Amino acid sequence: MRINHIMQFTEHHRYYIFRDFSLSSLHYKMLSLIYQPMIGAFAISMYQQLYHGIAEDRCGYSSLEPHRKLFLGLGLEMNEKSRRYVIDQASKLEAVGLLSTSRLGVPEQADVVYEYELIQPLSPAEFFTNMHLSMLLRDKVGKYAVIALREAFGSSEPDELAQAQLEKENISVPFYELFKLNPQSFDTELEQALNEVAPTRQSQARTELASAGIPYGELIIRFPRNSVNRAYVERLRQDTEGLAQINYVAYKYNLSIVNLCRLLDEDGVFTESGEVNMEELQMRANQLYRQDKKREGERQRTLSHTALHTGGSASEDADEPDEEFEVREQDYLPVPNQLMDRCDIQQYNMLMRNEPHTRFLKRYFPGAVPDWVDQIFERIDLNYRLAPPVINVLIHYVLGESDSARVTKTFIDAVASNMLMKGIDTFEKAVGYVREQGQMEQQKERRKEPGGGYERGARSGTRGGNSRGGTSRKPSIPIVSEGSPAGSVSADELEELRRLARKLDGQS
Repeated sequence: MRINHIMQFTEHHRYYIFRDFSLSSLHYKMLSLIYQPMIGAFAISMYQQLYHGIAEDRCGYSSLEPHRKLFLGLGLEMNEKSRRYVIDQASKLEAVGLLSTSRLGVPEQADVVYEYELIQPLSPAEFFTNMHLSMLLRDKVGKYAVIALREAFGSSEPDELAQAQLEKENISVPFYELFKLNPQSFDTELEQALNEVAPTRQSQARTELASAGIPYGELIIRFPRNSVNRAYVERLRQDTEGLAQINYVAYKYNLSIVNLCRLLDEDGVFTESGEVNMEELQMRANQLYRQDKKREGERQRTLSHTALHTGGSASEDADEPDEEFEVREQDYLPVPNQLMDRCDIQQYNMLMRNEPHTRFLKRYFPGAVPDWVDQIFERIDLNYRLAPPVINVLIHYVLGESDSARVTKTFIDAVASNMLMKGIDTFEKAVGYVREQGQMEQQKERRKEPGGGYERGARSGTRGGNSRGGTSRKPSIPIVSEGSPAGSVSADELEELRRLARKLDGQS
């Protein structure tokens, strides 16, 4: 929970709870044995306090209540120390994926309302396949305790089935083999009525995008009230996907909330229907990003010539969002030498799969990225429209290898054009492309070595005219050897040859 000022979170501010699930006995066991050692007993008590804010046999929204009720239910006093303690416990719940907190701004009033969306605990199989949660639990209780907990949540397969090699056949009956629906009797009025009376929000697929973490409440508070685009920004409260796209642009180009509001206030950022024009927003965000980068470079150069320069540069944002996409082991690319001491192979591939190219590119340089390198990858992103993971693989292929001849505009543009022509649009395809190029380069190096394919072909072409290694440019002329046996000549032919010889002697 990010609170800039402690007075923004008091016992007088109202809140409500939303959940669309119900806890089972397995979930309670996960909370007690798995989550509680990681984040503490008080955080789990706060989670259960919020959970029981809605009836056990219901799901949806709770009523609006002041935070005083939550504080009293947790046995806390109404002071600044209790507020900070609740903020810390909520942050722990958010970090392990049990809670999502939002702050909503009411346009007619200066007050804000807090939303606590509870998230269902992971199942044992999902939890232990999540590496960063498993490693956190290992740091808290130890490796052997984690192994024992994993065994405590599963029942082993019977030995009779485990040792036997049996063929599995799916004999389940699908829906449309047993039930027949009449397509003519589809009732649109019933569907509309069910959506209107539904107590919970519509389930939407979460956008798998990195986010700057700017909530709608912070955005609408700082947005000008007399702006033409004010109505479009207010619609973002219900448009979760549009807000996620805006947060991704802010995360990608390091935009502050003030700069983001300034961009959203410009003409052309929203379409006539009120949707976000992502192309225009990214173009303007890129221009602002380049201007800030140029000013930052000038500022650093100025400080380097003064005595005030301490040698420390602004640190990167530490609060990067969790990666959304996993990388299979067969798709791992090796860690370059310049990053070997900073991350392992799994972390490197996760960064390459999920980070925007603007952030991934900075990891290869100890200071600022050269302008021409930044410009060419921005052109590949905005003009060629390559996917962000593909651009990161291209960066690995160009900068990660120990070959300085690759770091040229011509080579980078040629590789990007080749990827575009081959339709490489996913991380897996880009990894396959890099591996194929590596194999081709190794074959070329082997042929250039002494005794390689080129020299053997040249030698065989020199020795034998029309050999397999190559064809000779000289015509094939038959040569008569001295030791070859002469053919037999008849008496008439011999007499004719003598006559021609005497005739030639007479002419001479």
